[in-house]
Amino acid sequence: MKLKICGMKYPNNILEVGTLLPDYMGFIFWEKSTRFFDGIIPLLPESIKKVGVFVNEKEQEILTKIKKYDLQAVQLHGNESVEFCINLKNKIDPTLEIIKVFSVNDVFDFEVLNHFESVCDYFLFDTKGKLPGGNGTNFDWKVLENYPSTKPFFLSGGIGIEEMLEVKEISKTNLPIYAMDINSKFEIEPGLKNIELLSSFKDNLKL
Repeated sequence: MKLKICGMKYPNNILEVGTLLPDYMGFIFWEKSTRFFDGIIPLLPESIKKVGVFVNEKEQEILTKIKKYDLQAVQLHGNESVEFCINLKNKIDPTLEIIKVFSVNDVFDFEVLNHFESVCDYFLFDTKGKLPGGNGTNFDWKVLENYPSTKPFFLSGGIGIEEMLEVKEISKTNLPIYAMDINSKFEIEPGLKNIELLSSFKDNLKL
């Protein structure tokens, strides 16, 4: 199972997290976020894919950020349409990954996924809350028992060390979970990650 560490903000902390070699590292380009990133991404190991997180952003701004930060993936966390995803896919390097986010509470209509099957590389399920993401709470993963697709997805929403047992249990199912997406429960403050906690989670994820 892959690991995505999201909400990175500070250069020295980014480098520290980079030594853990997560598969993905996320940078939030939504200005209202306390983890909003507008700095310089230091040189990271090539194995780490840099993900730009956007919320209802204009297409040209996304394309600009992809080029400026050499992003390998974009995460669409708003109400982006199928057409928007298609247009974006047609204008970027075909190797760049598109991750479409869906907010989940105790119920979810999986039929909304049908139209996005062919226009994104992965889905991401996060907890529905006041903010588009980073709410620090998890949803009832039993909802995913009704997942009708074979498309791999990222699992997000308040995942921390305390959820390690649940993470291991759901990893034993037939669900096509591609990656765990972690953020707020590993922070000293918004955007500043606790390396020891991250290292412990990553080590346990392998077991």
